[in-house]
Amino acid sequence: MTGPTTARADVWISSVRLYKTRSIASSECKAGHVRINGAKAKPAQPVKVGDRIEALTEGGMRIVVVTKIIVKRVGAAVAVECYEDHSPPPPPKEEVAIMPRRDRGAGRPTKRDRRALDRLRRR
Repeated sequence: MTGPTTARADVWISSVRLYKTRSIASSECKAGHVRINGAKAKPAQPVKVGDRIEALTEGGMRIVVVTKIIVKRVGAAVAVECYEDHSPPPPPKEEVAIMPRRDRGAGRPTKRDRRALDRLRRR
């Protein structure tokens, strides 16, 4: 027995864990954050093997090609087998400059200290 040949876009996307729930996947489709083969996807649009899905997630743009149709949420290891990931690598994390701290009890900054802090903050 073979599985289904098509599935709803919101069901498949949530089943392979691109979005956490089907309702989130559905609302993201309605908002235009999901594209199938370059066109905006509706939640009930059928997905078939070979379709290219672009989904804007919290982690960035995910681009996947459907290799297997599933309609039930499965484990992460099984879900990865249902698509080929063509997503771009995530951008490097920016290093946050740590603001210098004054020692506790050192009193108010002097005029010279304040100007140095202002110069540092303007960079």
